[in-house]
Amino acid sequence: MTDDHHGHEHGASTNRFDGLSATWDDDPAKVERAEVVARAIRDAVPLDPSVRLLEYGAGTGLVTQALRDAVGPVTLVDTSAGMREVVEHKITTGAITDARVWGVDLATESAPDEDFDLVVTVMVLHHVADEETVLSRFADLLVDGGHVCIVDLEHEDGSFHGADFDGHHGFDRAALASALERVGFTDVTFQHCHDMVRDGVTYPLFLATGVKRAVDLP
Repeated sequence: MTDDHHGHEHGASTNRFDGLSATWDDDPAKVERAEVVARAIRDAVPLDPSVRLLEYGAGTGLVTQALRDAVGPVTLVDTSAGMREVVEHKITTGAITDARVWGVDLATESAPDEDFDLVVTVMVLHHVADEETVLSRFADLLVDGGHVCIVDLEHEDGSFHGADFDGHHGFDRAALASALERVGFTDVTFQHCHDMVRDGVTYPLFLATGVKRAVDLP
């Protein structure tokens, strides 16, 4: 059984996603989910052509594609070389414009010294062992007042991935909100975003949003 999500953080997953990348967009459910998520993000945070977007764990870029007409320059980040290759092809063919691709792994690498107005990550965070470090690096990448949008699983019983999975079984909203606040986000809100069905079981997804808190200078 394959995972149905965009991102991943550890080597074995990266290799597996390299193999899945070429046919990733052939699954209508993945395309539909990206469109639903993008609509939720459009409704949740202010977007305009000046917004610099970074999508972390972007996979083949489906969510960014669905947001492309509402934002400015986009940066797509993924640890899978196969996924990045698909995105590069989309950029070359004009399917994603004004875009660049990074292979940065924020679980193990510091955030590049660049500024963004919006960071989006979809079905990635539950694969990150130390999610607070990655959330802190999201904050590092955002300008004061910038927004983070996280789509992920509500806390579940472990059946989504099965017994061999070593990540998080979704997230408790209060615990994730506390983590976001600790690393510098304010105005954290949650809403139901989408439902995924796997083996007859429905797994709800939330959209969490937060605003990068301005640091008062002495």
